[in-house]
Amino acid sequence: MRYQLLIFIYALMGLSLQGQTTVSAEEGSVSFISSQSVYVKFQSTVNIKAGDTLFVRQGEQLIASLIVRDLSSISCVCMPVSSKTPALGDKLYHYQRLASVPGKGEPAPTSADNQKEKKPDSIGAAPVLSVSPATAVTKPKTSRQSIHGFFQVASYTDFSNNSATNSQRMKYTFSFNGRNLGNTNLSAEVYTSFNHSNQNWSEIQSNLFNGLKVYALNLNYDFGTKASLLLGRRINSRLSNMGANDGLQFELRFKPLSIGIIAGFRPNYTDYSFDASLFQLGAYLYNEYRSKKGRTMQTTLAFINQTNNWNTDRRYLYLQHVNSLAKNLVFFGSFELDLYKLAFNPTDSSYTPSNTFHPTNFYLSLNYRVIKQLSLSFSYSARQNVIYYETYKSLLDKLADPQTLQGYSLQAMIRPANKLAIGLTGAYRFEKADPKPSKNFYGYITYTQIPGINVAATATVTILQTSYINGSIYGIGLSRDLVAGKLFAGLTYRYTDYKYYNSEFSAVQNVGEVSLSWRIWKKFSLSVYYEGTFEKSDQYNRVYAQLNLGF
Repeated sequence: MRYQLLIFIYALMGLSLQGQTTVSAEEGSVSFISSQSVYVKFQSTVNIKAGDTLFVRQGEQLIASLIVRDLSSISCVCMPVSSKTPALGDKLYHYQRLASVPGKGEPAPTSADNQKEKKPDSIGAAPVLSVSPATAVTKPKTSRQSIHGFFQVASYTDFSNNSATNSQRMKYTFSFNGRNLGNTNLSAEVYTSFNHSNQNWSEIQSNLFNGLKVYALNLNYDFGTKASLLLGRRINSRLSNMGANDGLQFELRFKPLSIGIIAGFRPNYTDYSFDASLFQLGAYLYNEYRSKKGRTMQTTLAFINQTNNWNTDRRYLYLQHVNSLAKNLVFFGSFELDLYKLAFNPTDSSYTPSNTFHPTNFYLSLNYRVIKQLSLSFSYSARQNVIYYETYKSLLDKLADPQTLQGYSLQAMIRPANKLAIGLTGAYRFEKADPKPSKNFYGYITYTQIPGINVAATATVTILQTSYINGSIYGIGLSRDLVAGKLFAGLTYRYTDYKYYNSEFSAVQNVGEVSLSWRIWKKFSLSVYYEGTFEKSDQYNRVYAQLNLGF
């Protein structure tokens, strides 16, 4: 494993790299889901292209989730790149690189064949796992003020006809992204949400941060094209797994390298509030090469030291690489190597610190468009539970022998005809402690426009086998625009049959879904979704509604 790591590092860092960029983000939300596609609505798709990657937030990170297949002026039709598909209303993020050249702070196109000059339409920058290598967008020649954002109110209601507790949850989200405020080099970013339900109000009264989550709150100043300084909370796009930083981030750009320093504090790991006891410090080298055809290669190598009450909590190296230089092929890989260990001695209950080289997380994915009608993707992950030695000090005797969870996933998308698509996904995941590995298969076939009624129809099948359950899900869905560009509706039925090992219990469910999305005005929309789950004697209902106002 170590020899493979060294070969991997030398192969990446030994390449000749050039070009410097900054990052901008656009935020959209899932407006409809079929078994073939996920529809994501943006304020504008002017800076998005087919083949770009969209990301979904999971805690402090964003995970690559969707690949853009087709798009209109405000909506993208995407296919999943992992076995976990975003839910209706989930936020997705598109990241673009804005290239610049020295001289009077005026950015320039990244290559001669770039598109005509476009004004970025970025909304609510957020944590990011990686940046879409296919995006090549220019920046306005003048540092004119650009402000975008949205305010969103969402309601989640669960109720049933049995003793299960009914719940009502509200979520309020605010996003603000102001670039070049007052036509200066100063920018500001805010992304925050507040959640409460009919069951946790007392917890929020005792601690506001049980409901309030601040994901981004910062000011950024650009010193021309050579340097930038950020103060506040933000996840650095160069260091995807470091998480958020409350403090300063400074980047100095030399051609062809960027050098960055991060110093501050990790958010509290229980409620995501500010925590002055969790100091962290990191440094990184970043490089990006862009070919004349707009294809890119991006590499980050970072050293990170995280503490708890000024004692080392975790120390590790992080390597990330994105490559789209080969035609129709996109590669993403990340690797983490822990450098610190605190060993528990059961004889005297003491702890012995030591330096070590211990691989903890490895992930790679390949997306290859074989021909126009066939696309393949493969991913592999090997993960161990990351140990923060001071934070989990009382549990080190139980965490002394972490096991690696490995997983494979293979996907194929076939388009034998213009309006016909077939998708197949298989995944395999295992850990030594599991009685048996987990396997799942997912397939769909869809026809996007039935003649005469302009309805898209999709049939799906899912087969699951895990250490405790064996199940299958069959579904069929219909969807269409009721009013072009204004009103969209969907109807889905699913039959679910779960059988539990070591038990005679089985669960058969009939699930019905109805969704409606209404674009009331240009930046004002309403989405409503209902899901009913029907068992032998029980019925479970879920209603989701979202009102979104952009500016």
